[in-house]
Amino acid sequence: MNRAMPVWRSMLFLPAHVEKFVAKAHTRGADACILDLEDSVPLDQKAEARAMVAAGAETIAAHNVGVLVRVNNDADNLNADLEAVVHPKLAAIVLPKVNDAGIVEAVSAKLDTLEKKLGLSIGHTLIIAQIEDVRALPNLDHIAASSSRLLGMSLGSEDFSASACMAPIPETLFAPNQMVTFACRRAGILPFGFPASIADYSDAEAFARTVKLASQMGFVGAFCIHPSQAVMLNEGFSPSADDIEHAQGLLAAFKTASEEGRGAFAYKGKMVDPPVVARAEELLRRADAIANR
Repeated sequence: MNRAMPVWRSMLFLPAHVEKFVAKAHTRGADACILDLEDSVPLDQKAEARAMVAAGAETIAAHNVGVLVRVNNDADNLNADLEAVVHPKLAAIVLPKVNDAGIVEAVSAKLDTLEKKLGLSIGHTLIIAQIEDVRALPNLDHIAASSSRLLGMSLGSEDFSASACMAPIPETLFAPNQMVTFACRRAGILPFGFPASIADYSDAEAFARTVKLASQMGFVGAFCIHPSQAVMLNEGFSPSADDIEHAQGLLAAFKTASEEGRGAFAYKGKMVDPPVVARAEELLRRADAIANR
């Protein structure tokens, strides 16, 4: 991807057809909001929900909050959803139930046509792919490289766990989440998610631990269904003040060591070599991006 990637630590799902939720979306603390046309919208209200997306996108974007829409990935609704939601204020499509590269390629081609029709720059609308079935795992690299629009991928914990006949708990979700992260990094796109059920937000301490683990695994943000989760995602996916101070001190020590011709050196009791320096540099880049978002 050759554009600046957005910083979305938290992306809060909202049912697109519930106007009172959309009106207050910008007060929930999320970096971005996902107007949902899929799971949270009953079948008989799909058309009503998609008709409300444009106004909702305008409302949310006016408060400097990113706007995404999760479409339905089925023959009856996908094209109608795409035709209704592409908009100057829409930053990205969340595409659920992605099992292979073909669906991403088809949606990307449809977006080309719609953007041209609306006078938008081709590529304006990004895509985040939801991996929700065990059948997708062998195809992760192909999916990740399927379109220049693809911003990232995320494992859908509930649907994926159902497809694997397993419980959606950290122990079972760790491996598939790590597979998604590795595929994203190989393709140069962003890994979103955490190794736990998105539906369990009642235990704040447990959720905070899960988000910390997700950050350590390489994730940069995640979807959520409750405002309390958004607050914890923002904190968990942001470098702390201590992290920033440590990285700055380490890089200063690295500069001194380099000037003295030393490739490795000790800093605060630990040996430092190029991979450690690279992690410190990346941490500071992310801190700057968050500060400037």
